Amino acid sequence: MKKLWFALMLVLALGTVCLAAEKIEAPDACKHCGMNRTKFAHSRMIATYTDGSKSGTCSINCIATDLKETKKEVKSLQVGDFNSKKLIDAKTATWVIGGSKRGVMTPVAKWAFADKKDAEAFVLKNGGKLATFDDALKATEKEQADREKPMDHKGHGDHKM
Repeated sequence: MKKLWFALMLVLALGTVCLAAEKIEAPDACKHCGMNRTKFAHSRMIATYTDGSKSGTCSINCIATDLKETKKEVKSLQVGDFNSKKLIDAKTATWVIGGSKRGVMTPVAKWAFADKKDAEAFVLKNGGKLATFDDALKATEKEQADREKPMDHKGHGDHKM
């Protein structure tokens, strides 16, 4: 009987956890990489353009791609708060660049926080540095540009790689 009771409680607990995972706004998948935006609600972004169109991505990396490709005028940018996962204004958020916590679609993590104290607590625990949205976007654009550069093959003789 104890095993049956335990199994029932386990099923109920797992069901509650599944229901607690709140579904986020459309789209379900990132426009650029296909990642699940609900799973990455803590880093997702939404760009709203002045023509009324919107673009939903999983991260600042993919929103930087979107901004570069669309060349549309931006009305607003929102990002998921790292802790609450609620959408906040990306430009007024406190950002953290770097640290030990692995980033989304980037070698150097970039996280947004609605409250500067939360960002400071994150830095104390995980490292990184406080930044603005402009700092985070510039760092992202630099990473993307560095990935697009052809590799330097000096030291490989005359053969082409």
